[in-house]
Amino acid sequence: MSRATDVRIKFAACTVEPLAYRAPLKFGGRVLDKSFLINCTLTVESRDGKLHATGFGSMPVGNIWAWPSSTLTSDQTETAMKAFAEEVIELGSVCTEYGHPIDLSYHLSAEYQHTAKTLCQRMKLAESMPELAQLVAASPFDAALHDAYGRLHQANSYDTLTSKFMNYDLSEYLDEQFKGEYLDQYTLRQPKARMPLYHLVGALDPLTAADITKKINDGLPETLGEWIEYNGLTHMKIKLSGEDFAWDLARVLAIDAVATETQAKRGCATWFYSLDFNEKCANVEYVVEFLSKIQEQNPQAFDRVQYVEQPTHRDLKAHPENKMHKAAAIKPVVIDESLVDYDALLLSREQGYTGVALKACKGQTESLLLAAAAEKFGLFLCVQDLTCPGYSFLHSASLAARIPGIAAIEGNGRQYCPGPNKAFSKRFPGMFDIKDGTVETGLLNGPGLGF
Repeated sequence: MSRATDVRIKFAACTVEPLAYRAPLKFGGRVLDKSFLINCTLTVESRDGKLHATGFGSMPVGNIWAWPSSTLTSDQTETAMKAFAEEVIELGSVCTEYGHPIDLSYHLSAEYQHTAKTLCQRMKLAESMPELAQLVAASPFDAALHDAYGRLHQANSYDTLTSKFMNYDLSEYLDEQFKGEYLDQYTLRQPKARMPLYHLVGALDPLTAADITKKINDGLPETLGEWIEYNGLTHMKIKLSGEDFAWDLARVLAIDAVATETQAKRGCATWFYSLDFNEKCANVEYVVEFLSKIQEQNPQAFDRVQYVEQPTHRDLKAHPENKMHKAAAIKPVVIDESLVDYDALLLSREQGYTGVALKACKGQTESLLLAAAAEKFGLFLCVQDLTCPGYSFLHSASLAARIPGIAAIEGNGRQYCPGPNKAFSKRFPGMFDIKDGTVETGLLNGPGLGF
């Protein structure tokens, strides 16, 4: 099939810029204190050759999360992911097909596995690049493609997800359950006006002044209590070890104590937590017992827990014993690191997961398709970020603002690497100058990805 609205990629390029951290972030047993941003610029051309438009995409490399290797160093995985981003640019640059961004991205992604294998062999790496790392490295290209397409048609990208623009219905990308359906059925025509912001409490983050070993002194908050007051926070994501039950329990109770004291000063009676074990729990029993202990020792803290993120190993096929039914009967349990495609979503449902964590870093195309499937199946939905600053945070926020059922958005770039935010804060103050615990996602309604 083809449409007059189809485009082809005329030009694509990427650059990499250092991303400095003001404070280290610990999760999954690893510490992140620096990274890089992969930035992609991409120009598309209309089928008749008369129109051209340029889009942009950006995302942190995120190798510590996307490729946590015990064989390779973080420098090796980081270098490989940056090189893979260049390879994706090359794939796009030689692609002569016309199509909708969903088509073009879907077809090009079929080459990712072979491209990654060849790259790792050429770099003489001792292991192959995981699919998650491939998606993250390719996500700036994918975002730029959607952005450019919307700009060419002088429309918001989410308004080009209809049968008027798309060549195929969702059954082409998912399965026959989606015959005759398009992505506009699963997205909003206007972004939500405002959304609560989820603040990250990393494993190293000081809760009180007594926890500070060395002050940063850059004018930003340095303790949890200060952050709650500074941003008017009502949502907190808690990073846990998954390997030290006593520490995890004490951490949640300590965070709740600080939050309770601070919220009382603010006159705030309602706030929420999510618990993120970053797949470190040995089994579901750890999670069940953990939730039971919180409920026993602090019923109010238990009630504030909205959901639990991926508690056990990301390789679902290799660990079929890690079924989540028992935990999911208590709180929603969302799939995160494991969620790389539709098959993974189906398998996660079989294994008892009841929710999905969408991430722009897995690609705009993949996120939209998985969001549609999750909505159809009635799963709990949330949007997480990859410590995304600046443009990448706006991309993540625009995704969250257009997916029904997502009540809050994570955004922790302002905590750990706020530098790139400065270029956007004057244009979108409601997204970066946070006082009531929410971000003004209604601002993200322009052409392309909305900003």
